[in-house]
Amino acid sequence: MRAVVWLRVAAVLMVLFAIGHTYGFLSFRPHAAEGRAVWDAMNNVHFSESGSTISYGEFYRGFGLSISASQIFVAWLTWMLASMVGRGSTDVRTIAWGLFVLQCVGLWLSLRYFGAGPAVLSAVAAACFLMGAVSLRRSAA
Repeated sequence: MRAVVWLRVAAVLMVLFAIGHTYGFLSFRPHAAEGRAVWDAMNNVHFSESGSTISYGEFYRGFGLSISASQIFVAWLTWMLASMVGRGSTDVRTIAWGLFVLQCVGLWLSLRYFGAGPAVLSAVAAACFLMGAVSLRRSAA
């Protein structure tokens, strides 16, 4: 399969990852009483920082949404990289390898902290970036 196809598939996976991430962290509600107590405290206890009054729950949502925005950016970047392949850009290979490494880190973090679902998606995305980078290497030789 050509590098363009691998990178386009990776871009679509990144969009799906962003959608799943956003839905997952915005809809998560703990079932156990202890988890609900922590959740309530995160959302009901407010503090002032740098002139703003926020809760840890709002802090959590802000970080989560910034991660979703970054995932959408990676999807866009990957789509643009696939377009650059057709124009013969040699820098695409280096960026594809960087995105592969990023997904490997995401895979490790998913296995460590988030579970099988995100880990599988990270592994498949990493494989697409790997295959895209390897395909670019072959075509550049």
